[in-house]
Amino acid sequence: MWSTFFVADEEGRAMGPGAAGTAGGGAAGGPAQGAGGLAGLMSGRSTFGGNKRRRTTSTGHAMSEAQEGKIKLAFFVAIVGVVLTVLGVGTEFWVELAPPKSFYNNQTCLTAHYGLWKGCTKTLWVADIDPERESCGPAELPGETNCTYFKFFTTGENAVMFQKTTQKNLNVAAAMLAMFSLFLMVMGAICITMSLSKEILFFLKPASVCFILSGVLVLLSLMVFHQSVLALLASDHTVPLHHELSWSVSCIGCAGAVLIVGGILFLLLALPYSPWQKCLPHKDSGS
Repeated sequence: MWSTFFVADEEGRAMGPGAAGTAGGGAAGGPAQGAGGLAGLMSGRSTFGGNKRRRTTSTGHAMSEAQEGKIKLAFFVAIVGVVLTVLGVGTEFWVELAPPKSFYNNQTCLTAHYGLWKGCTKTLWVADIDPERESCGPAELPGETNCTYFKFFTTGENAVMFQKTTQKNLNVAAAMLAMFSLFLMVMGAICITMSLSKEILFFLKPASVCFILSGVLVLLSLMVFHQSVLALLASDHTVPLHHELSWSVSCIGCAGAVLIVGGILFLLLALPYSPWQKCLPHKDSGS
């Protein structure tokens, strides 16, 4: 008795009938068909298993290597802003206060510098100061230094420097703004890490918001700190003081600008279209 069967290809379509009991068909067609089926099975495995495709994003399109490179470049810009912020927040060279050189005696003079967390007084030798400089300083000169942390955050006491009293509310507000900006930087960095590891462009949007807000808060903290310095100088006029913002303020100002630029870059990369192609459409060579 003859039994008829059909050979199916890779897509499930019948190729044609075959005889199960014929010796010639089993001898000639069997190995060829078995080899073809094995080749098709191996090709299917290589398509879905061996040749790994890139994961697709939430929009259904795979993140290309060019997009990944642009994200890493923007992330490097944001990291520069984070490093400058940490460097500026952790130092006490935000402002320098200096009385005239001849206010105390002719041999030594006293200068002070402070930041968000602690203040330092430094005794300098008048012979080491530039003769053309009227005030004591700068604070980078060698001398005896005494630094203490502010008691704003523990007992709520104001600090007194050169008979002038700080405004603790302004100082605490500047410090809190700086700390909240650092928290937003950490959240933005986590979003970018998730975007690169999972290849999901959606995380670029919250990252851009975090970095832009952190840059704005850093600049706002700088403005509040400057107001606290002016309030300190206006609290008492007994001792004439010369004040100047130090290098930490420059780090904070540059950090705020860099963070805002990094956030804008992430926002542009998160757009579904290129803004340059939208604003400046490329004309075809045929047109």
